[in-house]
Amino acid sequence: MILKQHKNLTLDKWNKFTHTQKILMIGNELNRAKGWLRKSDYSEVKNCYERCFELLDLTIETTRRKGELKELLRFREKLAELYIQKIPSTSVTNNLYKTLILFDKDAFISLTPLEEIS
Repeated sequence: MILKQHKNLTLDKWNKFTHTQKILMIGNELNRAKGWLRKSDYSEVKNCYERCFELLDLTIETTRRKGELKELLRFREKLAELYIQKIPSTSVTNNLYKTLILFDKDAFISLTPLEEIS
């Protein structure tokens, strides 16, 4: 797999990260996209989505559990729908971010303030 945005990242390097770290790194790209959406810089938003696709594809490539693979592929489909929009939706980007974080319990816990959990 040849990566355009993450030129130094390989499948072997990606496999060294935990599932939680992978989810958080994909989520970080969606967070960046939200920031660029607030500034109406749609070119940068697309770049964030492209980086998200790359990390997502690496994750899909290394996923072995059928249920998780199905969820990631569906997530990718929704990201693709967002990517082709001329002006991407901030609310859809935010919902995708929330959905992604729910894929991993530890990612969810690390990003949720303690008062919201109790």
